Amino acid sequence: MTTVRPQDPAGPWLLRTEHTVYAVRLGGEGRWAELAAWGPHGAETGPSPLDRSRRTHFITPADAAPAEYIPYGLRPFTGADLTVRRPGGERGLWWAFTGAHYDEGIALRLEFTDRPTGLRTTLRYATVPGTDVLLRWTELHNAGTEPLHLERLDSAGVTVPVQGGARLTYLAGQWSQEFGRHQLDLTRGRFEMASTQGAPGHAYAPWLAVQDAADADGPAYGVALEWSGNWHITADAEPGGAVRVRAGRVPHEGAVVLQPGGSLDTPRLACAFSPEGLDGLSRVWHRYERRLAGERLHRTRKVLYNSWEATGFGVEADAQLELAVIAAGLGVELFVVDDGWFTGRHDEKGGLGDWRPDPAAFPAGFDDFIGKIRATGLEFGLWVEPEAISPASRLYAEHPDWVYRIEGRPATLVREQLLLDLGRNDVQEFVIGTLDRLLTGHDISYLKWDMNRPPTERGRPGAGPAGELDLDAAHVAGYLRVLDHLRDRHPQVTVEGCAGGGGRIEHATLARTDVVWSSDNTAPLDRLAIQYGYLHAHAPHTMSSWVTDAPGVFDPRPRSLAFRFVLAAAGVLGIGADLRHWTAEQRAEATGWVARYKQERDVIHHGEARLLGTPADAGCGVQYDAPGGDRTVVAAWSTGRLDGAPLVPGRAVRLRLRGLDPGARYRDTATGTEYSGAHLLHYGLPLAWTADHDAELVTLVRQ
Repeated sequence: MTTVRPQDPAGPWLLRTEHTVYAVRLGGEGRWAELAAWGPHGAETGPSPLDRSRRTHFITPADAAPAEYIPYGLRPFTGADLTVRRPGGERGLWWAFTGAHYDEGIALRLEFTDRPTGLRTTLRYATVPGTDVLLRWTELHNAGTEPLHLERLDSAGVTVPVQGGARLTYLAGQWSQEFGRHQLDLTRGRFEMASTQGAPGHAYAPWLAVQDAADADGPAYGVALEWSGNWHITADAEPGGAVRVRAGRVPHEGAVVLQPGGSLDTPRLACAFSPEGLDGLSRVWHRYERRLAGERLHRTRKVLYNSWEATGFGVEADAQLELAVIAAGLGVELFVVDDGWFTGRHDEKGGLGDWRPDPAAFPAGFDDFIGKIRATGLEFGLWVEPEAISPASRLYAEHPDWVYRIEGRPATLVREQLLLDLGRNDVQEFVIGTLDRLLTGHDISYLKWDMNRPPTERGRPGAGPAGELDLDAAHVAGYLRVLDHLRDRHPQVTVEGCAGGGGRIEHATLARTDVVWSSDNTAPLDRLAIQYGYLHAHAPHTMSSWVTDAPGVFDPRPRSLAFRFVLAAAGVLGIGADLRHWTAEQRAEATGWVARYKQERDVIHHGEARLLGTPADAGCGVQYDAPGGDRTVVAAWSTGRLDGAPLVPGRAVRLRLRGLDPGARYRDTATGTEYSGAHLLHYGLPLAWTADHDAELVTLVRQ
């Protein structure tokens, strides 16, 4: 560990990932840190692309600098990362550099101190081994004598050098239409995404990619915020031509109070780079999320059946068992009972909080029911919504103070329910005790954690001034504490994350769950667009997806059962249709698809994924290459018309594959057809679509 004093050379300090370098130096005569280079190894050699004229007009040098993290005061005009208000109302910091700690190439700490307030700010950098991801966050410590109000406390600022403006790619939508991929060119001005719903939300994902608008297929830079609460990401096209991205949490109360002697760490911001554009950037994120999974990555993600779309709230043991028997016959490995299994849960209005099996639904006992499910060869799973509470529940009658509320104000019901204040220790203990009781008292191997409403009337009467509570951070900490407990106490249980679909998907959740539910919308073409966007940011092994009979919501064009199975097989396969209404032919076809998926899921979950085309093209797909490249699986779908137009009749659609060895030969295991790698790269894999054949799962083995 090397310590660099203020009088020593001011960098650059180099952080090296597997294929990239991130170079930081001091600027402004040591008053701030700034980016010198970010790109492939060697990019730091030569003049920095971020160097600028030292002359500024109507702004300060700090406003024009590619600053890594800078406070309001030093940077008054173009956007600061930290805004601090003293009790007297004064805002602004004018700090000085007070030291660096550098673990060569691996980690860096840069410390800045504002002596009048006593605030010590430490910029943290850490590389992630085996990936091209650099983590950044900020530590704040109040060594002064008065409380400080942190009105803005971002995690980091990231500057991207562009020539003709920036091409921004982001993921946006709404409930049942999450993760739509959107792009815009930002040449001047500001772009911002945010959520104040106590979760990442359905409207935007806390993820952003930046490219040069003049080279939209060129290198891609990306950021993703690890935070389960309120957040924002802001991109500014700055006067000097670069684009600067700021990201961080958003205090619910408007400011976080940092008391004398207190410390606070901001959420981690993951920063990624790929010279291979958005598709290459997606693989960087996939590798990172495989690393987040740790040893759990290598656990087989079972084919599941979920009974929600078949029975809704009408959970009844015999009907559930009938579905389980059919599902087991298809090759399904896990049966999950969704909402409606507990006392008082006959509709949306009751039961939440009273987490005990309904004796009317299971007259022979819950364990007897689970035993019969397991006798079919299936494992058993259960849906829960631990943060929610029904006003008609026994729990609410006993603990009305446990919900978010503002004294003297009416409570707003969302989905006929209220939200528990999970920042309270007693509420956390209740949730932990409830989950422990379920998982130790019954033979449960899968838990689906849902959250179906954001917090409203977010207050905790009698607990002190609202600004000192930091309720958003407290809820996040409680949520993560419970998930950490599940991972530690019940490591054998697979945990699925859900929030009305894809409302809470970010790296803190993904590090503690095995899979997540990206959307409640399971219609085929709708879901294809959702999964296409999702895979830009997140790995296939995290993406739970079901085959259902749901009609399209936004794109109602019909698609085959094969289309639905190949689509769900692109991640972690599940089935949610009412199997009692499937014909013998449909069940036979489903059995074949389940068997095919089991043959290839290791490649799908552990291989390198490449996105082929888009849902707007006549055909699109995902290519999965096994480690070592000996096996390639292609999931492909027809997204255009199925009557031959606009193609010449009889001419196959071709998906150009990527990353193959042009000199090698590849054999299609289903047809025996052999292709050279050069053929597949140049002409593409032929796929003949018809009204009855609109999807395919192709396996190519390298000869």
